[in-house]
Amino acid sequence: MTWPQAEGVFQLGDLAVHAGGHLPGASLVWKSHGTLNAARDNVIVYPTSYGAQHPDLEWLIGPDGILDPTRWFIVIPNMFANGLSSSPSQAVSWPGLVTAWDNVRAQARLLREVWGIEQVHAVYGWSMGAQQAYHWAAAFPGKVGRIVVNCGSARTAEHNRVFLRSMMAILEAAPEYDGRALFSAPPRKAFRAFGRAYAAWALSQDFYRAGLHLSALGAPDLETFLVRDWEERFARRDAGDLLAQLRTWDAGDIADGGDLAAALQRIDASVLLLPGATDLYFRVADNAAELPHLRHGRLLPIPSIWGHRAGNPGPNPADTAFLKAAVREHLGP
Repeated sequence: MTWPQAEGVFQLGDLAVHAGGHLPGASLVWKSHGTLNAARDNVIVYPTSYGAQHPDLEWLIGPDGILDPTRWFIVIPNMFANGLSSSPSQAVSWPGLVTAWDNVRAQARLLREVWGIEQVHAVYGWSMGAQQAYHWAAAFPGKVGRIVVNCGSARTAEHNRVFLRSMMAILEAAPEYDGRALFSAPPRKAFRAFGRAYAAWALSQDFYRAGLHLSALGAPDLETFLVRDWEERFARRDAGDLLAQLRTWDAGDIADGGDLAAALQRIDASVLLLPGATDLYFRVADNAAELPHLRHGRLLPIPSIWGHRAGNPGPNPADTAFLKAAVREHLGP
């Protein structure tokens, strides 16, 4: 079955960014699925995640999928620094930090200026997309009905930041790095270290103990898995883009350094918290600490040994079914 799809590039002009500085000639690449209804009240925003571009996210869209395009108008705005929207790899200059605030405010302009959308039914996001969902609810009270925080948090936890700082250090240690944002050539050795370190965090100890990298993901051995699924995957992206997105992730904080409990209390959207039970980045405990401060919150951990990948379970039917049931209930009849 097919459904209407469209894509385009939204020009933002010179964009002042939240942390200071400007992003010259900023643009958002977007793709939509479904049809906007006359009331403009069937909108779901689906932001991208770390290193991902919109084709990587479309697997869960379909009449029988997690997001149904025959009912919803689903807009995927590509996050800054993902290689499609404005990114270090294509920019004349790049500010020191582009935050989730910059992303969601640009996305709100996209909806308003292209389709006349002022309110959204929901924002659905995984990982850095979930951080953006939280920022949508914090930035636009009264304009976001629901958010799905799938393996994400309102503020990047300290342990998460330890991981991020280590990944930044791997890229910044490359001799090809210019000391600010760009690389003179692909840092091949750094990509090798980057992919292998990332693989240790993205999936749980229980996942590896069960040998799912071999049985479920089809690798003949551990070395092939590390090369094929991690080294080669990241080497397809620009190192400067990956570094810029790490900095965005590290800075994720709906309270912007202030009182997190108060920022959570100001959210009036209905919030579904879907942490992975064995996620090493965004822990169940992080969402459990947020829950008491939310006016309308529900915590529903994904019972999975797939670590962070429990929230993006393309090859994992059990976790996909869990997400589909939970998300469809949250989105409403």
